Amino acid sequence: MHILLVASAFNSLTQRVHVELRDHGHTVAVELALPERPLAEAVRRHAPDLVLAPMLKTAIPREVWAAYPCFIVHPGPFGDRGPSSLDWAIQRGADRWGVTVLQAVEDMDAGDVWATVDCAVPLVGKSDLYRGEIADAALTAVLLAVERFASGTHTPRPQGPAHAEYTPVRIRPYLDQSVRRIDWDADSTETVLRKLRAADSQPGVLDVLCGAEWYLHGGHPEGGLRGAPGELLATRAGAICRATTDGAVWIPELRRRRAPGQPPTYKLPAAQALGDRLPSLPELAAPDCADPRQRTWTDIGYREEGSVGVLSFSFPGGAMSTTQCRRLLDAYRQACARPTSVLVLGGQRDFFSNGIHLNVIEAAEDPAAESWANINAIDDLVEAVLTTTDRLVVSAVAGNAAAGGMMLALAADEVWCRAGAVLNPHYRLMGLYGSEYWTYTLPRRVGAATADRLLGEALPMSAASARDLGLVDRVVDCGPGDFAAEVGRLAARLAALPGSPSRIAAKKAELERQECGEPLAAFRERELTRMRRTFDDPDAPYHALRRAFVHKRRPQSTPPHLGLTATTATRTAAGADRSTRARVTGTALDDLSRRPDGWYEES
Repeated sequence: MHILLVASAFNSLTQRVHVELRDHGHTVAVELALPERPLAEAVRRHAPDLVLAPMLKTAIPREVWAAYPCFIVHPGPFGDRGPSSLDWAIQRGADRWGVTVLQAVEDMDAGDVWATVDCAVPLVGKSDLYRGEIADAALTAVLLAVERFASGTHTPRPQGPAHAEYTPVRIRPYLDQSVRRIDWDADSTETVLRKLRAADSQPGVLDVLCGAEWYLHGGHPEGGLRGAPGELLATRAGAICRATTDGAVWIPELRRRRAPGQPPTYKLPAAQALGDRLPSLPELAAPDCADPRQRTWTDIGYREEGSVGVLSFSFPGGAMSTTQCRRLLDAYRQACARPTSVLVLGGQRDFFSNGIHLNVIEAAEDPAAESWANINAIDDLVEAVLTTTDRLVVSAVAGNAAAGGMMLALAADEVWCRAGAVLNPHYRLMGLYGSEYWTYTLPRRVGAATADRLLGEALPMSAASARDLGLVDRVVDCGPGDFAAEVGRLAARLAALPGSPSRIAAKKAELERQECGEPLAAFRERELTRMRRTFDDPDAPYHALRRAFVHKRRPQSTPPHLGLTATTATRTAAGADRSTRARVTGTALDDLSRRPDGWYEES
């Protein structure tokens, strides 16, 4: 079928639906619902078989849903209605929730239901849940609804008392700041965390801190520190720790409340946002991961099991500032000093990385200089991974990865990706040529022609499509909460393979051959020459695009690249010739597909 996605933004769920429908052979176009652009006219232009709205903040006009079948993806179970459904679920401590695909009608969320799928609600922030369990449930529901619609034989279930299995409707109001407000003198740590998680990453929890109004973003429990309720206790890695009535919480990011007549504000690391307002507080070092008694938060952690080391990291929004890149590089070097044969990079929930930190760059006194510092810091990290020759390095991509973050993953010997991750291996939409050694790592995996096409199309892809192109070595089909354990099991098996020592030995020889031919430094120098010209040119599109991204400016029209796309089958047929892909040491697919125990199985 030809399916038109109508969305308020091309957000993570819309991208996930986009790539999965393409993988299933549908042609897919996207139209953003913008105030200045009549939606009915755009829909007529696309002439779709089905209109699907994965994330829509406004109602579909009658002239559209009366003329075309329109399905709405609602992040709530059957009978649930309202704009803050997921927020209410988290704030009230629900342990299960769901996603419903229903037909658009006059009243919001009141149409007949084509599919509904439930899911668990782990103790994570709303954005993490939305990209994880909710997105998984949404895709199951969307694919089922599309299949039922295509069959022409399915009768959707009405919402109303006329149905034999009537479920009472629950209309939830908008969850405003009066309900989200934290009472630091009365709320327990559990209550504070629920409120913070329900507002992450938008709209945040409005609060007063250090004499000003801020939106608090993100929340993690602290098991050891104590203080007077509301008191600031410490900092760690840019986050601040604040006391509750019975404990404390870590808050990674703050956003200043917008003043009348002023431009929109944006999130920054909490300590940076407070600046001179921040009182003198102790900066706490990261905890010892070997000590299970330390119940606290950190954004970078390391653990070891036998011959496998796991260097995990989790940065808000997947963005990596200069400071974060340098800290992760220090941790990487420390991990490489350990006696392991396999090092896993990543492996937790949610984002892997989206590359440089545009918000921190925008806030800098000299954004061009900070851009330059940030790109060099992430390049240093990628270089360290590329030049690791005494062990196998695995990038474990639990969630979405984009731009320089995707190129960081490609620096490893193998890339293992959770089935639900969405990958964006391109830079064009931010007006950048790109660095992170992409001119070396991307072509060696997919070939030069496919690399150019991926960067030019600037479209997201699923983990399965990335595997078909050779961009990913293994797709791990599991839930977000199971990924870390599954990666640990696979890494242990990889470390135990008889062929792994020879692969490690081959890494050094291959790097020496590369350095004798075209050194890695040459790739970096060429990339950074292009990037430096962009950063230093105040009229370069990058600066305007960065500001628009950071300030969440609405586009004037749907970007042209989101128009009609070919099916994955067509794209794969025109894709990379795997026989031309350079193999530094071979991959798990090469070694394990020949093993008689059947450990390697295509997902």
